[in-house]
Formats: sequence, structure tokens, C-alpha cells
Amino acid sequence: MPAQQSQETVYQFKVVLLETDPPVWRRLVVPSSVTLHRLHLILQEVMGWTNSHLYRFEIGAKEYAEPHPDYELYELPFRNSKRAKLGRLVTKKGSAFLYEYDFGDSWTHELTVEDILEREHGKPYPTCLVGERSCPPEDCGGTYGYAELLEIISDPEHEEFWDTMTWLGGDFDPEAFDIRAVNNKLHSMRV
Repeated sequence: MPAQQSQETVYQFKVVLLETDPPVWRRLVVPSSVTLHRLHLILQEVMGWTNSHLYRFEIGAKEYAEPHPDYELYELPFRNSKRAKLGRLVTKKGSAFLYEYDFGDSWTHELTVEDILEREHGKPYPTCLVGERSCPPEDCGGTYGYAELLEIISDPEHEEFWDTMTWLGGDFDPEAFDIRAVNNKLHSMRV
């Protein structure tokens, strides 16, 4: 079993939502002491998801997810994400693993450990450092549906433009990313 990272370390990640073009991505710093479930909650805020669907992490050959009473009958091979500490499972700079959100749309994110740093006293964690582009809207049909949505909203003459804009609530800017709003949401999650 790999050596556990000290409680005083933080991980700098680059998170990329795979198969989006141009890519939707974020850079964030989280304590190594967080559980994978807590990392899931952080990723929901950082990416802009609404935590409305199931998730899983794939680290090496193992999968981690939140225990769900309906799945006990099916004996899914997930390990409990609420008991799995990040620093015990991911120990090296350059390591990468997957986070999938919404098993229907299958939004797959790659997390790469860019650095493992000593925790700075007085500095807030988790923190988003930078990012680009809006998170796709929930339930838009995965990466294929999102690409189609982008094509539709880029052309006001498209026959589905007004229906799509109504479904989006009247406004969606795929290039928008508000780091201040993200960090304000993370404020309540600080450890």
C-alpha cells in the first residue's frame, strides 16, 4: 500500500472535462486529507454541476462511489468514496485518474496531479486557481448533445434555436467562467 501523504499537504490538480472542444477545464488546490466523496462535492462546485446524478472515481483498477441503498441488491464493485482518503490513493505528482458524473450523460473528467505542496497556514482550501469555459448544462445529452447544443445556439436562424434557448432559461454563454463566484461557493467547504 502506498505511503500516506501528510495531513499538511495539498494537491494542485488540473481537471479537464474530456471530449469537449474547446476544452472545459479548471485548476484547483485541495487538501490531501479530503475523502473522495468530499472531492466529488468540490468538483461539483468548481465545474458548475448541480449534484443531481451519481458519480464514480476510477483510480488505477479500483472504482469509488457513494454507497447507495438501491445498489446493494446489484452488488456493484464500487468502494465507499466516503471512507477513501485522497492522500492514501493518489501519492505522486503526475498521477492521473478519472471522475465520471451522471452515468447517463457520462461526463468524464481527467484529474492530473500537477503538484503536491505543503499546506500554507492561513491560505483557504479548497481553492480554484483558474479555469476556462462554462460547464455544459445538466441533462443536455453528454458530449455529443453538448456539441449539438453549441451548434444550435450559435445560429439564431437554426430551427431549434428558440426552443433550445427556452430550455436553457434564455441565456447560456459557453465561454463564461466566473472564478470569484466559484471560490465564493467553495468558501463554505473550506477545511
